[in-house]
Amino acid sequence: MNFYFLSFYKRSFKKYLFFSFIVLPFTLNGCMVGPKYKRPAAIISPRFKELRPAPGWQYATPQMAGLPKGPWWHIYHDPFLDKLEGQVQINNQNLVQYAARYRNARATINAIRAQLYPTLSADFSFNRQSSGNRSRSSGTMIDYNALSSNKTTRTYNTYGTGLVASWDLDVWGRIRRQIQAQIDETQASAADLANARLSYQAQLATAYFNLRYEDSLYQLLTHNITFYERAYQITKNQYAAGTITRIPLLQAQTQLEQTRAQAIATNAARAQYEHAIATLIGKPPADVSIPRKSLPNEIPSIPVSIPATLLQRRPDIAAAERRMAEYNAQIGTAIAAFYPDIRLTARYTYGGDPLATLIQLANRIWALGASASEVLFEGGARRAAVREARATYNVYVAAYRQTVLSALQSVEDQLANLRILAQQAQRQAIAVKSSKQAAVVAFNQYMAGTSIYTTVISAEVTALSNTETALEIQKNRLIASVNLIEALGGGWNASSLPKMHILQMPKKEMFFPFLDLDKK
Repeated sequence: MNFYFLSFYKRSFKKYLFFSFIVLPFTLNGCMVGPKYKRPAAIISPRFKELRPAPGWQYATPQMAGLPKGPWWHIYHDPFLDKLEGQVQINNQNLVQYAARYRNARATINAIRAQLYPTLSADFSFNRQSSGNRSRSSGTMIDYNALSSNKTTRTYNTYGTGLVASWDLDVWGRIRRQIQAQIDETQASAADLANARLSYQAQLATAYFNLRYEDSLYQLLTHNITFYERAYQITKNQYAAGTITRIPLLQAQTQLEQTRAQAIATNAARAQYEHAIATLIGKPPADVSIPRKSLPNEIPSIPVSIPATLLQRRPDIAAAERRMAEYNAQIGTAIAAFYPDIRLTARYTYGGDPLATLIQLANRIWALGASASEVLFEGGARRAAVREARATYNVYVAAYRQTVLSALQSVEDQLANLRILAQQAQRQAIAVKSSKQAAVVAFNQYMAGTSIYTTVISAEVTALSNTETALEIQKNRLIASVNLIEALGGGWNASSLPKMHILQMPKKEMFFPFLDLDKK
């Protein structure tokens, strides 16, 4: 008898395996309902409007070597800036958050993919229950003594154990569409991380050049203080000799102290930029001290290609494009709800008493089954879900195109800034030279007694103001170059995104859930 049950079980199990292997190829290669993704065309121009030569500024041609991949700040040839930029990737806590979001999105892929596999569960149950049989007495009167004597009650235990398997065949691709959408979201999260990294690197470079501007301004004011101290001493000697009145002496002293006050004021702005740099590299401001250094004199030549390259070089554009693909896949998920959900189930259990003899063929219960469920009426909820998914996709199409337009605007803005600032720097250099010559002539005339000291002060204030303006223009050109590099995407490229075939590979923790293989 036992041999018969065992043989029957083997034959049934073989049929079940045969049926499963027939269904499996259909499941894996089955249709995926919903629209196939095709990237919509972006609104883009064939060339940059501002990409033309300008005096004092040379745009690199597309054939020239591009920006350094990754460490784009090397074009400034500043070792201290290189050191600071390298710490942004490691210590910036905002980047740590973006990195955690990326790992979360990647882990979700495996969580969704697990739905493609059969679920196998084991259970063990115990029940203690009683049952009684009562015989009814004859006649119109109820004999309770007889009823009590005929009552029998039996108390017994029931044990049960076994395996239950369930498998959603995903014939219409609902789960696979969800996996596809999550892979796209993971790639978008990787692009968000790259975009945040580029943004914080650019912020650090901007703060660094602002700090160097304050250093250069302090240096300029200190140089003028030395000159004003000498002028003050000259007027003081002249006043002591009785050759001038007290007014030129007071004017010289006023000019000296005002310049000293301006030099002191630069320290406040410098401290704030230093604190900002400390925060960007993930350190307390008390732990960061940057030595003084003057502003660079050279503006690097930045390679600028055609606008279409931004689609591959800008991480924010890549993130917007990946989210379009994600919500295109969500349309397929919504459409799959119109089709029946097909599922296979299998159960193999033992039930009986006592526990020691539970695992026997006589106590075996097995079952195989297939089910298909379809919603017949839901008040239009599924159609509304499809319309909602299509509308959401259109939202992200518009967001993608707007991101491209904003990127083009950013590049054009910085190209215009660099072109105009280069022209302004040329004119300002002439103004600085002329005003310094005027200050020297005015001071010599004053020493010769042919002009009053007010003329000297006016000329010197003009010379200092023009020099400060030239210094500010140089700072603005450096910051505009940083902004242009950021607008061009830095050294990033869309090929840096995690590959889809790698993200589709299941990880070991799917099969070994107790292993934590992604602790970073």
